Amino acid sequence: MSRVGLVAPLVVLTLATGALPARAAPAVGAEARPLPTTIALPNGFRPEGIAIGRTPYAYVGSLADGDVYRADLRTGRGSVISQGPGTPTVGIKVDRAGRLFAAGGSGGDARVIDTRTGRVIAGYRLGTGTTFVNDVVLTRDAAWFTDSAAPQPVLYQLRLGRHGGLPTAARRLPLKGDLVYNPTGPNANGIVQTPDRRSLLIVQSNSGKLFRVDPRTGVTRTVDLGGESLPNGDGMLLQGNTLYVVQNRTNAVAVLKVNDAGTSARVIRRITDARFDVPSTVAAYKGRLYLPNARFTTAPTPTTPYNVVAVMPHRR
Repeated sequence: MSRVGLVAPLVVLTLATGALPARAAPAVGAEARPLPTTIALPNGFRPEGIAIGRTPYAYVGSLADGDVYRADLRTGRGSVISQGPGTPTVGIKVDRAGRLFAAGGSGGDARVIDTRTGRVIAGYRLGTGTTFVNDVVLTRDAAWFTDSAAPQPVLYQLRLGRHGGLPTAARRLPLKGDLVYNPTGPNANGIVQTPDRRSLLIVQSNSGKLFRVDPRTGVTRTVDLGGESLPNGDGMLLQGNTLYVVQNRTNAVAVLKVNDAGTSARVIRRITDARFDVPSTVAAYKGRLYLPNARFTTAPTPTTPYNVVAVMPHRR
């Protein structure tokens, strides 16, 4: 992997090298009531990414201005905890230290946010020119970001140090092999690890194909889907050997069984729900899947309502 001299971090306020204090555990019996299945977001919010950690809080990023909203999954109530930079927050993931890694869309950047305070810990310039930094996955030693609008296939890596220490700059990994970018529509979008954690999986929205990526060389290979495809593939979630792929404008979540190496997968069913309104990505908590409705087919206004819906994974 070649190191590219990208611009130094936009903001480096603190390079955390230790775990952040855990959020206080909910009181005994606090989750005895059924969890709400619909969570309202602020009007005009324009959600895209969602992340849920070990505590009952969902973090949702805004395409409108990059705000991050935290919702209590027990009550459905929440508030904005981090003001955005005026450019999008797209895919997001939260780590065990309570840090939120956020893809910056057309801003071409990535930010790391302290979920306790909303403070930006560090910021990184990733893409320049035509760019849309779309989604992120956290591995044992890195955060990987896709770019669905770059001229050529590429991944960006934040290589983490001991105890999750943040780097001073990002690395750029050009992708080669089977993945070829199309000129129309989003390209590389959702990203997860393979079940064996040795490689990465990327869905290409405009082709409906799934690709396996060698994170050392950038070589990509098409995943054998047995004749199936995943058009409008967006955010993804891997649990064991089960892969959930949100098909946004299709208003469905494809459920796949993936082999350990991620070389082949089979669609076993699709989850649909009358409440889906172009869901964008997915996170899980206590046996439920949570999906923000991005409503891409609805003209966004400051008063347009948005929400997150919860479904059971076995629902068709």
